[in-house]
Amino acid sequence: MPGMWWVVGAVAVVGLVTAYLLWTANRVERLQIRAESAARALDAHLLRRAAAAAVLAERRYGVELYAAARIALDAVPEEREAAENDLTRQLRTVELDPDDPACEAVIAASRRLALARQVHTDLVRDARAVRRRRVVRLFRMGRRHESPRYFDIDDPTLAAPADVSAG
Repeated sequence: MPGMWWVVGAVAVVGLVTAYLLWTANRVERLQIRAESAARALDAHLLRRAAAAAVLAERRYGVELYAAARIALDAVPEEREAAENDLTRQLRTVELDPDDPACEAVIAASRRLALARQVHTDLVRDARAVRRRRVVRLFRMGRRHESPRYFDIDDPTLAAPADVSAG
C-alpha cells in the first residue's frame, strides 16, 4: 500500500496545479474583458465631452473650439489621442461659467471623463501585469485577446472658476 500514497499525492498535486491554472486563466480573461469594457466606457465619455463642447462652441465660443470638438468627434482611432488633447487645450482657453447649462455640461462631462480614464488606466495596468506573468506567457492564456492599450491624454478635468464673493 505504500505505492498507493504516491498515486494519491500525484493526483492531488495535479489537481492543485490544474485548479491554479484554471483560476489564472479565468483571471486573465476577466481582466481582459474588464479592460475592453473600460475602453468602451472611456470612448463613450470622450464622445459625450466632444458633443457637449461642440454645443457650447455653437452657442458661445466660436470656430476654434467647434473645430476641435468636431475633429475629436470624427477622429479615427489612430488620431484620437491627439484630437482629444487638442480639444482639452481648447477647452482650457475658454472661461467657463458654471451657471450656464452648456458650460456645466462640459465641466461635468470632463469630470466623468477623468474618472473613466483613471478606471481604464488601472484596468489596463492590471491586465498587462497579469499577462506578463511567466505561467500566463508559458500557457499563452492571453492569446484570445490583444494586449490592452493605454489611452494617453492630458488630464481632462476642467476647473470651474472659483466663486469670488466679498464678505
